[in-house]
Amino acid sequence: MDKDVALRKFGRRLAALRRQKRLSVRELAARSGLTGRQIEQIEAGKINLLFTTIVALARGLGVDPEELLETL
Repeated sequence: MDKDVALRKFGRRLAALRRQKRLSVRELAARSGLTGRQIEQIEAGKINLLFTTIVALARGLGVDPEELLETL
């Protein structure tokens, strides 16, 4: 799978889980230790993530990291 395709898929999955949990971008940012701008860029598929960022996002959502990765 192309890297850009994977980043967009991950971003869509993140956005879907965030909406499912009824969290705003700002709320997820506060829970995960990231900025709102970073969350927006990740959801748009524009940032190549570190594993530690994926773990922080999962913690912010209250899910296992595997849930963020299951669509890849």
